[in-house]
Amino acid sequence: MSLLEISLRSLAALAAVLVLPLVAGQAEHKVMAHMQGRLGPMYAGGVHGWAQLVADGVKFVQKEDITPAAADRSVFRLAPAVALIPYVIAVALLPIHPGLSAAEVPGSVLLVLAVIGVGVLGTLMAGWASANKYALVGGMRSAAQLLAYELPLVLSVASVAMAAGTLSLAGVVEAWSPWWLLWQLPGGLVFLVAATAELQRVPFDAPIADSEVVMGPWTEYTGLRFAFFMLAEYAGMVVMSLLFGILWLGGWQGPFADQLGWLWTLLKGALIVLLIIWIRVSWPRMREDQLQRLAWTVLVPLALAQLALTAVGVVVTA
Repeated sequence: MSLLEISLRSLAALAAVLVLPLVAGQAEHKVMAHMQGRLGPMYAGGVHGWAQLVADGVKFVQKEDITPAAADRSVFRLAPAVALIPYVIAVALLPIHPGLSAAEVPGSVLLVLAVIGVGVLGTLMAGWASANKYALVGGMRSAAQLLAYELPLVLSVASVAMAAGTLSLAGVVEAWSPWWLLWQLPGGLVFLVAATAELQRVPFDAPIADSEVVMGPWTEYTGLRFAFFMLAEYAGMVVMSLLFGILWLGGWQGPFADQLGWLWTLLKGALIVLLIIWIRVSWPRMREDQLQRLAWTVLVPLALAQLALTAVGVVVTA
């Protein structure tokens, strides 16, 4: 691979991280506005509030960049980048069309899971370095939640990889068949719930509680640094949705896959994005004890049962 091709693929992954999360954010504004009868997001720019996202960006740019006097300045300023960069790497690893990904790695399933797990460090760094007790408590709650839901998420992905007999995302898509929609359905539900909790979105947003007075580990952040955390959230939503579409919905599999495979992958990812937004609109926030109980007493046993079922299916059909 030439240096030019590497540069182009890297720029493509960066552009995807900058564009797709913004599209997801704009979709959330509009979907929530329609579902809950919110009028505010429908005014900016006139026609259907098309400029709402632009208005939000202008607002963040105008905000003063403040670092608390007692904060650990270097860690405080580095935290947003640590939260965002793992999703840039994850996007680079996701294949959206046969042979089309920014970085082709044989064990891409493992690498995507590994880099996604690094994002928790950004949240921990933000809470610890802010020199704010609310931020610290929020950071500890976030870490506990992310670690709890990481296990069922990994187990559910392991079930699909076992069924496909490969650790390559592209290989999983090639091995996928429609009957997986039934066979791997429990694991898919576990992944969807765990991914929503990993993103700390409603109903799993107790550590942040953005509709309340404070913002958890992000309480002390302003301006563009705060915007980077928001961008990381939406980038994570895009990554998790595309990963679900690749692993459980067959990725580019569909009519005219050779020509429109990339479109099928994006459409399947968009469907999951809308589902995550729908969950946010429909469900109330869960308490911390309810979050942990759901992870350890429901999702982990269900993921283990799915893994055992897959192992039996693989042995029987071998």
